Amino acid sequence: MYKFNKETYEKRIQWYKDARFGMFIHWGLYAIPARGEWVRSNEEITKEEYMNYFYEFNPQNFDPAQWAKAAKAAGMKYVILTAKHHDGFCLFDSKYTKFKSTNTQLKKDIVKEFTDAVRKEGLKVGLYFSLLDWFHNDYPHYGDKFHPMRNNKNYTNENRDFNSYLKYMHNQVEELCTNYGKIDILWFDFSYDDMRGEKWKATELIKMVRKHQPDVIIDNRLEVSGEGKGSLAMCNPTPYHGDFVSPEQIVPPEGVTNINGEPLMWESCVTMNNNWGYHGTDNNFKSGEMLIKKLVECVSKGGNMLLNVGPDANGNIPPQSMKILDEIGQWMNKNSASRYKCGPSGLPKPDYGRITADMGGNIKYVHVFENTIGPLPLPGFKKDEIKSIRELATGREVPLSTSWVHSDYPDMCFANLGPNPILPDSTDYVLKITTK
Repeated sequence: MYKFNKETYEKRIQWYKDARFGMFIHWGLYAIPARGEWVRSNEEITKEEYMNYFYEFNPQNFDPAQWAKAAKAAGMKYVILTAKHHDGFCLFDSKYTKFKSTNTQLKKDIVKEFTDAVRKEGLKVGLYFSLLDWFHNDYPHYGDKFHPMRNNKNYTNENRDFNSYLKYMHNQVEELCTNYGKIDILWFDFSYDDMRGEKWKATELIKMVRKHQPDVIIDNRLEVSGEGKGSLAMCNPTPYHGDFVSPEQIVPPEGVTNINGEPLMWESCVTMNNNWGYHGTDNNFKSGEMLIKKLVECVSKGGNMLLNVGPDANGNIPPQSMKILDEIGQWMNKNSASRYKCGPSGLPKPDYGRITADMGGNIKYVHVFENTIGPLPLPGFKKDEIKSIRELATGREVPLSTSWVHSDYPDMCFANLGPNPILPDSTDYVLKITTK
């Protein structure tokens, strides 16, 4: 009978709760057709046709050190790479398949070089692993919800042994847990229809994972997909419960809680454009300003943001993505204290922005997305409890306002930002407020 150990759990996720910001990297053969990571399923491409990309794969600019440096410069604390996506192509040297990066023209164990590079930058290492596998012969084909051959009656499921696939899948996860040093995050993806929980032999899987990697943090997708919270949220955790909830392409309207209203750890995974894998004609990129504000929103609600990049067929992070990472990094250089080791403030959300709080002390960070007419109201603060107000980026003192214009609001305190109506930082101007 499984018994949830809350103390062990809290200790395991503390660094992750502090980190708040990570990089997701989706990369594989699908970077060559450049129509997204689901291209084989979406276009119902046969295995034989897809193999052409395997024979072609030879990214001349593959350099995980540059990926890691870009993540660190943007203020990220962890990086997660797709060790195997749904197409079944392995970016690691698995002894259980020939469909792997070491058998391509590249002849490299991508996961090995990735983990080494990320650790060298002082960042935490994460590996994504798909529970689905469209390459393996024993994975359901015809009639499956997502398999590329789901509509092709020539790919009948007769003589397919799902238990054989599960053994293969478990063996590969064990390789990732034993061949690449300490893994900080395992990001499984994903459950659907009846393919969830014990269909994956999840109890056995996680028992094996924890034997090799006792401190690894695991997402909740052995139970759910991008929607759904999992058994930890139901206050009835299974042996394979997720350590965090994983909403996809959305920042939850409120902080995520369990059925008793208690806060849960969560991470919003977000693309920069509309695809995870490289897509050559998808130019619908979110601005750096928007993503900074969404990161702040996540932190203010008690969550993390996992921001994706999809390197191209040559291994380069696209220039649009690098530009966005640079914008985020410039803001982080001055304001990262308001994000790292921070969480919800417990104060009302101001109309002009968000408030985050240092989880270890008496510091609040007021994020001003747009200026106000007149002095800046500080809802939830009490004048006699404010010790100091400082501009976070420079340390400059910001005085409390004594203007007559807010005399109708004697119970609210206001900050005097000065006569200039233009904020010093038009993206997110941050005030550090220390209370007594």
